[in-house]
Amino acid sequence: MIQNKMTPGFKKQRFVHGFFILACVCLCDGCATLPEVSKVIDETPSNETLQIASAKRLLSPKQSEDIIRRLKAEAGLTDVLKRQIDVLESASGVTLKSGNRVTLLIDGPATYSAMFEAIKSAKNNINLETFIFSDDDEGKRLADLLLEKQASGVQVNMIYDSVGSLHTSPSFFERMRKGGIHVVEYNPVNLLRVSRTIHRDHRKVLIIDGSLVITGGVNISGVYVSSELSGRERNQLEWRDTDIKIEGPAVANYQAIFLETWKQQKGPELPHSGYFPPLKNEGKDLVLVIANTPGKENRLTFISYVSAIIFANNSVHLTNAYFVPDEQTISALKGAAKRGVDVKIILPRISTSSLALYAGHYYYSDLLESGVKLYERQNATLHAKTGVIDGVWSTVGSSNMDFWSFLMNDEINAVILSTEFASEMEKMFDKDISNSDQVKLEKWKQRPLYPRIRELIAHMFRHWL
Repeated sequence: MIQNKMTPGFKKQRFVHGFFILACVCLCDGCATLPEVSKVIDETPSNETLQIASAKRLLSPKQSEDIIRRLKAEAGLTDVLKRQIDVLESASGVTLKSGNRVTLLIDGPATYSAMFEAIKSAKNNINLETFIFSDDDEGKRLADLLLEKQASGVQVNMIYDSVGSLHTSPSFFERMRKGGIHVVEYNPVNLLRVSRTIHRDHRKVLIIDGSLVITGGVNISGVYVSSELSGRERNQLEWRDTDIKIEGPAVANYQAIFLETWKQQKGPELPHSGYFPPLKNEGKDLVLVIANTPGKENRLTFISYVSAIIFANNSVHLTNAYFVPDEQTISALKGAAKRGVDVKIILPRISTSSLALYAGHYYYSDLLESGVKLYERQNATLHAKTGVIDGVWSTVGSSNMDFWSFLMNDEINAVILSTEFASEMEKMFDKDISNSDQVKLEKWKQRPLYPRIRELIAHMFRHWL
């Protein structure tokens, strides 16, 4: 039987994560709270028109109205189109961007193929931000290409997370530095500064020449390319993840967020030219880029998920790797199901974090009793973080639906308003459903005592997962 055995690097990362959980408990850092989304909604003014920007300017109220009217005609009456964007624009100060082309990238091989193609095309600069950068065959292949581009005159700037990449040899990054690549280690591990060390950069973003972005849940690691695994590692399940490629005006938002993090982490000063080239409209997709940063109160990825569920009229289809929801999320999901919305959530059967998996199980009965349909993905290590609502609202990014992502991490998600892109998301969701087993309430209630005790214990640590 196939076993899902983690590589030593992932085991080490989880060990350090466990240390941070203990440290958080001791320091009560987990007492940070999530915003009250219903209050945020109530305090958001209802504008007559959305503020939508194209590549060069803000659109007129009539042009914005026409875009929303078209989407409503394609998707049917849905509150998520306008009301949630009002909330997100108000909370973030970021403007919805029109004129984007968003391409869905399913699993590691498709994402890596797009990344390598994009890097090869770079003419001026490459910005890469990642949680895990492994020094395995896949990581070395990417590092070699980045060094090649740096040698050709393209400036490469990279941020990697200290904890996520803890198992990677320092010499691996030093080789890139010696090759001219600017390399920044995000919040280096310092056990004497735990309050800073627990704040991690969980984003996965590649920006090419300020005009193309690849982003989502995929780290730089050979676990995503099963053909490159050898020996005992071949017993691992394949990893199921999702990324997107964005071309168009929204790329500038990703670039600004990257450079803000670069400055905050005291990276080398970068030239002012070349990072924000003139952008043109590439497609019809509307994109809003939302980022979480530790210490800020708005917690935009959390507000995005909860408000979208609250505003859903027809369907809520979510896929998430680490599902340890708070009471507001649970309430929104149950409320949607009770008012007739088709709520389906695909969750992992196995996980790199058993504690998070069991903590998520704690909520199954309550959700199932309210009419939420739960599915567990089989024959894969589920790592995707995606959602599609009402056939028009989609999100792809790095955020898990747990306290750690919403409160402690730097995260980034794209919200995409497009019926065509949502249709692609639904096809992907349906395929995942076909490879999943539905969790039935009656059978779930019959599970033995031991799993129930395990779930209760894991639930006690929910704020640190």
